Amino acid sequence: MLAFARTAVVIGIQAFPVTVEIDVSPGLPAFNIVGLPEAAVRESRERVKAAIKNCGYPFPTQRITLNLAPADLKKEGAGLDLPIAAAILCAVGVLPQEEVERLLLIGELSLDGSVKPTRGALPITLAARQWDIDGLLTPTENAAEAGVVKGLKVYPIKHLSELVEFLHKRLTIAPVAVEWQELFTRQEVTEDFEDVVGQEQAKRALEITAAGGHNVLMTGPPGSGKTMLARRLPSILPPLTFEETLETTCIYSVAGLLPQNQSLILQRPFCAPHHTISEAGLIGGGSIPRPGQVSLAHNGVLFLDELPEFKKDTLEALRQPLEDGQVTVSRATVSITFPARVMLVCAQNPCPCGHLGDTRHACTCQPQQISRYRSRLSGPLLDRIDIHIEVPAVPYQELSQSRRGEPSAQIRDRVTEARRLQAQRLAGTHLHCNAQMSAREIRKYCTLDKTSQAFLENAASKLGLSARAYHKILKIARTIADLEASERIQTKHIAEAVQYRSWDRRL
Repeated sequence: MLAFARTAVVIGIQAFPVTVEIDVSPGLPAFNIVGLPEAAVRESRERVKAAIKNCGYPFPTQRITLNLAPADLKKEGAGLDLPIAAAILCAVGVLPQEEVERLLLIGELSLDGSVKPTRGALPITLAARQWDIDGLLTPTENAAEAGVVKGLKVYPIKHLSELVEFLHKRLTIAPVAVEWQELFTRQEVTEDFEDVVGQEQAKRALEITAAGGHNVLMTGPPGSGKTMLARRLPSILPPLTFEETLETTCIYSVAGLLPQNQSLILQRPFCAPHHTISEAGLIGGGSIPRPGQVSLAHNGVLFLDELPEFKKDTLEALRQPLEDGQVTVSRATVSITFPARVMLVCAQNPCPCGHLGDTRHACTCQPQQISRYRSRLSGPLLDRIDIHIEVPAVPYQELSQSRRGEPSAQIRDRVTEARRLQAQRLAGTHLHCNAQMSAREIRKYCTLDKTSQAFLENAASKLGLSARAYHKILKIARTIADLEASERIQTKHIAEAVQYRSWDRRL
């Protein structure tokens, strides 16, 4: 008896079709799986066998050979349980082969036959639209994310018995359809800039950061509001587009971090890993490569608090993702690329004790300690951070005032308008914002008059700026001009941009 079912596996964030082929032949009872199965797939033998028996269906007592085609593609995860069970039930005559072969099946099985959610339902659904199938059978918990995709019928099931009844047309299951336009109207801002009292210069710098997609480093004593400011940065970023939402949701789906019964990631991600995180945890990796924090923050904010406390090797691994907007994890048999287009926001103390330059507390650090503390950050990494700002402690008189700051909604309107101007300017390229401009785009869009050029050359000479820092200033000035809807970069824009390179001035 020969039978087969159709399914898919996810490698990175891409889905690939897989055919489950079952052969039941005379011989001693055995259940062999071939086709490069990982441990979770090999263990499906026991789950599927128990689920079929506990549902009251016959299980073959002969020799079973299961092939996962294509045989040279590694298969991992428990999402192959349901198609394996369907193929076996076809082989014993419980399910009609012609009904099974027209559908794609994914899902993990419990021993009682319940269907559990699996990772990667959204990327599988997106890819399945291009395959010759009539619909997708998915666990009920995954139906919300899969139902967002148009052009493919998605049928949610809870139990193996429902699959049998549905394919025999004794049970009707309505396809799931999620109207994503309605989801975007339900977004709420939980942390608002109006809660931040004082720190006007820092708020201005973060507005420029959001408008141009720049990276930023905040230096200040403990309690000055660095973390508070960083956590409110997503509230002033432009709303996610539908394409960005799908990209971000695919990453969370593959990582198994999409909240249950949630269709999409609707707000820009904010990831704040602890400074003890490993390189694989931050960048991604593992024996079966998974996205790291830099990919989970794709289209959002990656916040590194206490930056010098991170391991140096871990920080240096960030250099390539910040430049390329993606992470490539290479293994002996496969190379996987995860998207990682993030805004990097860093915070640090000015010295080990945190009170250097604080008028209210005396610094107890020795010069050697301060030098060693700052040397943990390499020059190439600092060069990749566009904006460096000081965040001083807020005087008590300002904290005691009852006035509130400017709401995030007003700042977001200005940021969105600046991003719109950048989108028009960069139309036809793969770029999205000023921070992503290369030297070619800088020469084209960041032209200066003679006065501005002389001012910038003088600043570059006195500060000893590198070529990368020089280009960073031009990109920041372009963003400041966009916030003012100015077509040309003026001297005042250059002057303000230079102020946001505090580490260059210090050095």
